[in-house]
This record gives sequence, C-alpha cells and structure tokens, in this order.
Amino acid sequence: MSGDLDVSALAINVMIPQALRWTDTRRGEAFTLTTLNIRLLPDGRLAAKAYGRPVAGGRGAYVSFPVPDKPELAALIAEAATRAGALWAAHRGLG
Repeated sequence: MSGDLDVSALAINVMIPQALRWTDTRRGEAFTLTTLNIRLLPDGRLAAKAYGRPVAGGRGAYVSFPVPDKPELAALIAEAATRAGALWAAHRGLG
C-alpha cells in the first residue's frame, strides 16, 4: 500500500527566535516576521516562507515574505526539519 500513497505536502510551522526576527514591508505596511512555514518538496529539498504581524499592531493580512539568505536562518530551518522528521518517524499512530 505505501507505494500507492500520494503524499502531497509535509509542512511545519516554527517560531523564529527573537534574536533572528526581522522586519519587512508589504503594500506599504511594515511586518515583524515571527513564524516560518517550512515545506518538504517532493524532490527532498526544503522551501520556507516567513509570516508575521504588522509593526503598527492589529491582525493585518496573512501574507508571506521570502526568508533572507542568512546562515543562522538556514541553520534554524535545517534543525527544525530534522526535528520534525524525527517526530514523524516516531509517531505512535492515531489515538
């Protein structure tokens, strides 16, 4: 049966540590990025987008931002993916 399964997405959400957070602007509004959404692509590579809250407060729009090419963010993404993989591998089934 496992060869017949079509798993289309594996994604995790990870909080960005305070020291690694950054601010970016979209549609004239500044956002502090606090969360990463990390996806495992079918070819085994990882993809990540950042999400956050408007600096001015409020809920704001749910918009994604690119993750800057910084070694410490790449390390966070890799560590989170490895941890998620270990948790998935150790699952104990439903209930």
